[in-house]
Amino acid sequence: MTTGRPREFDTNQALAAAMHQFWQQGYTATSLQDLLKAMQISKSSFYQTFGSKHALFQRCMEHYRNTLEDSMLAHLQKSPSARQFIDATFRAISDNGQDGDGQFGCLIMNTASEFAQDDPVVAKLVRTGTEKIHTVFLHAIKRAQADGEIPGDKNPEALASYLLSSMGGLRTMAKAGTARKTLEEIVKITLSALD
Repeated sequence: MTTGRPREFDTNQALAAAMHQFWQQGYTATSLQDLLKAMQISKSSFYQTFGSKHALFQRCMEHYRNTLEDSMLAHLQKSPSARQFIDATFRAISDNGQDGDGQFGCLIMNTASEFAQDDPVVAKLVRTGTEKIHTVFLHAIKRAQADGEIPGDKNPEALASYLLSSMGGLRTMAKAGTARKTLEEIVKITLSALD
């Protein structure tokens, strides 16, 4: 029995490249040619490995979600306090909003805006992504409340939802080119809700 030709590209690298392409342009505006160029693979390799543009997008959303969640959890674990983690998370958005990946907003929120509820599969991916971020914030808030950094009478679920929506809005404003000073003022107001 003969085996197929060995894959001549790194799947994870190709997936990361596709994710950035979708992140920069959105799903609809990203063509197959855009993806092949970014991923540096042939059309046959694309279909053999990823199946379709839609299937690839699902994998990219999962990759983005997992990477973001892992990064947030790592920062929370390393932070001297949970409140400092929350503050630093928001200040990083205002500080880096127009640089690197910051200028593209949040892939999860971008996708929510592009698709709304039109595609049940994508809607579920968006929902799962927002739930993961919400859970990280909820964990941080509860820890900060236990440490006396956030008043214990504040509803942690509501605060986590507020931080999630604020982060999405802030990233969208950064993507739109909002001045850093304005972003910093928004961050100050956002964080004051934790006092």
